[in-house]
Amino acid sequence: MSLLLAAGFAFATGSRTVLKVAYPTPAFHGTPKPLRLPNLEPKPASAPQVLVPAGCQLLSRGRPVTSSDPQPIIGELAYVTDGDKSGIDGTVVELGPGRQWVQIDLGAPARIDAIALWHYHSEPRAYHDVVVQVSPDPAFARDVVTVFNNDQDNSLRLGAGRDRTYVESHFGRLIDARGVTGRYLRLHSQGNTSDEMNHYAEVEVFGAPPATTNR
Repeated sequence: MSLLLAAGFAFATGSRTVLKVAYPTPAFHGTPKPLRLPNLEPKPASAPQVLVPAGCQLLSRGRPVTSSDPQPIIGELAYVTDGDKSGIDGTVVELGPGRQWVQIDLGAPARIDAIALWHYHSEPRAYHDVVVQVSPDPAFARDVVTVFNNDQDNSLRLGAGRDRTYVESHFGRLIDARGVTGRYLRLHSQGNTSDEMNHYAEVEVFGAPPATTNR
């Protein structure tokens, strides 16, 4: 199986394409407890779709990851981009409580069309204050573009978000990044409905390789 087929690929539907993401097997079994949260979106009945330019590729596999928590409680930061999104024990990195982030370095500025994010899908839970940003600056001090934000009360002080809270599943969260250009991605969260910790199973970034971004 080719790398693009295993990780995700795009197939043509006119001038743009539908990104095909390889979703993991559902990891949760049993009866979930109901979550009562404001502005909670319904559970998706099928895989989400994002339209991207033809030739969109996976950019993040094996790219270096840093974090606000340099010594994770469980796992390694490398899990974020290692390609294993199964969510089983030994594939998820756990960061400390409260506000935390992970950051991916793509190596050079690239066009970013879509981002697929899995926190932890072995049980239905919602992560608080999920914010995803892109920047050319590793310190995120300039030219920051927010592509997802469900921090509706602005508790992270990154701006109030309009995206809805969602429950984790094997579909993760597929974000339309709309071709923003940047080298670094920073993904924030602030605990979840099960505990105060922050988790990442995998982040996949799709777009144009750096060499073709400015063509």
